[in-house]
Amino acid sequence: MKQLDILFINTTAAKKNYQDLSKDFSAIEPPIWAGMLTSHCLKKGFAADILDCEALRLDDSQAAQEVKKLNPRVACFVVYGQQPSASSQNMEGMVSLADEVRRVCGKDIKVLFVGGHVAALPAEVLQRHFSVDMVCQNEGVYTISNLLKTNLSDKLGEVKGLGYREDGRIILNPPSPIVSKWDLPEELPGIAWDKLPMDRYRTSLWHAYPNNCERQPFAALYTSLGCPMRCSFCMINIINRQENEFSDGSAVFRYWDPAFIIKEFDKFAQMGIKNIKIADELFVLNTSHFMKLCELIIERGYDFNIWCYSRVDTVKEKFLETLKKAGVNWLALGIESANTKVRKDVTKGRFEDVDIRDVVKKIRDHGMNVIANYIFGLPEDDMKSMQMTLDLAMELNTEEGNFYSAMAYPGSPLYGQAVQAGWELPDCYAGYSQHSYYCRPLPTKYLTAQQVLAFRDEAWMKYHTHPAFLDLIKRKFGQIAVDETLRSTKIKLKRKILEEASIS
Repeated sequence: MKQLDILFINTTAAKKNYQDLSKDFSAIEPPIWAGMLTSHCLKKGFAADILDCEALRLDDSQAAQEVKKLNPRVACFVVYGQQPSASSQNMEGMVSLADEVRRVCGKDIKVLFVGGHVAALPAEVLQRHFSVDMVCQNEGVYTISNLLKTNLSDKLGEVKGLGYREDGRIILNPPSPIVSKWDLPEELPGIAWDKLPMDRYRTSLWHAYPNNCERQPFAALYTSLGCPMRCSFCMINIINRQENEFSDGSAVFRYWDPAFIIKEFDKFAQMGIKNIKIADELFVLNTSHFMKLCELIIERGYDFNIWCYSRVDTVKEKFLETLKKAGVNWLALGIESANTKVRKDVTKGRFEDVDIRDVVKKIRDHGMNVIANYIFGLPEDDMKSMQMTLDLAMELNTEEGNFYSAMAYPGSPLYGQAVQAGWELPDCYAGYSQHSYYCRPLPTKYLTAQQVLAFRDEAWMKYHTHPAFLDLIKRKFGQIAVDETLRSTKIKLKRKILEEASIS
C-alpha cells in the first residue's frame, strides 16, 4: 500500500473560541479549502486524505494518534474557518494539535501550515512555533503539489511560495502564482466530499428555520474566490498575495464557470443535502456568474435552502425572483454601520449611498430572509454612531442579525494600521474570536476596546430578546425558532477585558 503523501487536517479550539455556544449553537462546517486542496493533490496523482478533527470531535491526543496511524509524509494544517476572518482564531487549535503531533510522531512527519493567518504572517508563524516545519505564503495550491514532488529536504529552495527553516534561519522563497480563473476547473476540481464525514456537519440555527429547524445534513462551498473590494477590516484577499512584503493582498476575483459548479449541486441533491451555504465573500456580484448558476439550479428543480452573501449596493430587484426560485432563502447583507462617515472610512471600491431600508424591504417582498451584519467599533465610531447602528438594526428587524466588534485581523489593512499606531492587539489567537473569553476588539478614536465589546454584547442581547424580533420569527418560522433563540440567550459569554475593567 502506497504511503499517504499528505494528510490535510482541520481542527479548532471550538470550546475556547465559542465558550458554551460550541455545544449546541455554533455551526460545524465542512473544511472547504481542505477539500479543494485534497482534490488538487489527488488530481496530480498524490495519495491524499482529510482528517476533520472538529467534525469527528477528536481531542489533540486522539487526533495525534490518528495522524501517527495514517503516517503521511506531510501533515498539512489548513488554517481557515467558517468565514475568512476565523483563520486567526483557528490558529489556537491548529498550533495545539501540531505540538501534540510533533510530540507523538517526532520529526518523521513534516508539518506544513496553510491559510489566511499563515499567508499574512508566514515568518512570524515559523518564529513562534517550532512544531511547524513549513508554511505556504498564499493559497498554497501550487506550493503544496510542488513540495510533494521533492523528498521534503532537498531542493526546498526551488518550491515557490514555501517558507521553512535552514540552519536556524527562516527562508521565504519567491512567491508562487495563484490559480488563474481559467485554470480553476483543472487545478481545483471541486471538493473531495468522499473524504469528509458528511453526516457530522450542521448549519447555523437560523439558517435551518425555513427547513423546519433541521440543521443536518449541511454543506458549504465556494463558487468564486476573492473579492474586488478593499474594505480595511477584511483580510480575505491576503491569500491572493504574490509578493513577500506585507501588504493587504490583491483584490483578485476568480470564479468557476456555472456549468462546472452545478455539478457540485448535483452531488448535494444526490446526497440528500438541503442546507447549503455559498461561502463566497460576495455571491451576488457578477451577474453572468450567479444568475446563470441560479438558472441551472432552477432547471433541475432542486429544493435547496441556500444562504449566500451580498452587499447592499449589489442587490438589484431584477435578480430577486431568480435567486428565490433557486432556493436562496437567506441573503446576508454587509450593512456594517448606519453612519455614512463611519462606513465610507472602511469600505473601499464601489459603495453607493443606497437606501438600505428599501433594499431590505424588496428582498423580503420576494419571500427571502435577511441576515444583517453590523460592526461596532470601527475607527470613526463613537457611542452615538454605534447607537445609530443598533437603532437601525432594531428598526429593520431582519430575520437574523450578526453583531461584530471591529478586529484588526492579520492580513487586513486595519491590522497594518493597528501595528503602526501601536494599538493593543489580542495576546492569544482566541482573542480574535468574537465569542471567546479572550476577545479583544480594537479601540476607536473615541472609545476603549472595553466600551466597544460591552456595547456589542448588550446590543446582541437586546436584539435577540426584543418582542418585535421574537414575534417576527414566530410568525415566519414557528415557536421552535423562538424557543431555540431564547435558549441561546441564556448562554452568557464571559469576557476577560470586561472583568478586568470592573475590578480596576
